Amino acid sequence: PPRSTLFPYTTLFRSEIVPLQKTDKVLLPGGSTPEFCRGANTLALSCGEFVAAARDYPIAFASRDGESFAPVALLGLGEGQNLFVDAKGVWDAQCYVPAFVRRYPFCLARVLVEGKPRDERIVCVEKAYVDANGLPLYDADGKATANWLGFEQLLQSYENDLELTGRMCAALAVLGLFEPFEFKIMNGDQPALTIQGMHRIDEKRFLELKPASYKALVSKGFMGRIYSHFNSLENFGRLYNRALALAAEQARLQKQKIQR
Repeated sequence: PPRSTLFPYTTLFRSEIVPLQKTDKVLLPGGSTPEFCRGANTLALSCGEFVAAARDYPIAFASRDGESFAPVALLGLGEGQNLFVDAKGVWDAQCYVPAFVRRYPFCLARVLVEGKPRDERIVCVEKAYVDANGLPLYDADGKATANWLGFEQLLQSYENDLELTGRMCAALAVLGLFEPFEFKIMNGDQPALTIQGMHRIDEKRFLELKPASYKALVSKGFMGRIYSHFNSLENFGRLYNRALALAAEQARLQKQKIQR
C-alpha cells in the first residue's frame, strides 16, 4: 500500500540569518504565513502550547535517533501538505497558530565560543526581511518600539518553554514511555495510506508507572501536557476529514475550469 513517511523536522529559515541590529528595519509579516510553513506537514511545538494545539492538531513526538524526542503538531497527511493554510498563505483563523510560525522572521541563536555553546542568546533575523522599506524596531534613542516588544516577549517566553520541553521529553524518555506508531487510512479492509515515523506516549506503560514517578511528573508540571497529548490523537480523524474536504474542493474547481 502507499506510504507517506513523516518528516518531522522543518527548517525555520530557508535562507541566511543575521544578528539583529537596532538600526535595522524589518519587513514584518502582515497576516500571511511565511513560505517555509506552507508546505510543512509538521511544525515544532513547545510544551506550553500543548493545551491550545491539542484542540486542533494531533501532537506526536519526533526522533532522529530513537533516544531524544521533540513534540510536533501534525498539519497534513502527506509530504508538503499543510491543511491549515489556504492558497493565499493565510492560516485558518479558527485554529491555533504555533509559536514556531508567529515568531518569524526572528529567532534566538546560541553563542558559540571556540565551538562550545554559551548560555548567552542573540536575536537573529532572516536577512531577506531586513529592508529599508521595513518597520523600525528601535527609535532614535535606542528604545524598543511597540512592534518589537511583542516579538521580544514571544521569543523569550518561547525559548524558555523550549528548555522546559527538552526536560519533559528527557524525563519521559528515561521512564521508557515513548513508542513508535502509525496512522492508517483504510480503504475497506486494506490500508490506503500509512503515515509513519512518529512516536507517542505509551498509555499502558504510563498507567503502570510507580507512584513516585507520577509524583515527579506532577511536580514538574508535565502531567497536563501528557493528557493533552493523549486527547490530541483524536484529531487524526479531523485531519483526515479536512484532507477530504480539500480534495473535494480541488475537484470542484477543476471541474469548473474544464467546463469553461
